[in-house]
Amino acid sequence: MGQIALEGLEFFAFHGYYDEEQKIGNKYGVDLYLTTDLHAAGASDKLAETVNYEILYRLTLAEMQQPARLLEHLAHRILDRLMLEFPQVRRARVSVSKFNPPLGGICHRARVTLSRKRAAV
Repeated sequence: MGQIALEGLEFFAFHGYYDEEQKIGNKYGVDLYLTTDLHAAGASDKLAETVNYEILYRLTLAEMQQPARLLEHLAHRILDRLMLEFPQVRRARVSVSKFNPPLGGICHRARVTLSRKRAAV
């Protein structure tokens, strides 16, 4: 087993609990960590033997473009999509951050992290 990570993905999107947040938008960050068998790709040097980073990014982008009220919901959707699209992934962890959330004070980011382990077959 090994880990594939895409860290520091950044998006401008229209998520938020308040209607105003969904109108003006904000900057968000996403970190993805996937546990999968990397031996075949390591031996063959073939993209088909691993998780394609470009597809991983595009799936995340597609979810980020669909508004959500809560970071928890957004992270859950991304996690569902990744587990569906990449059956070879055994475990996945998704962190979604909202930069400068409207809390009435200084906060660089609010972050939610969800993880899932695929059931043994």
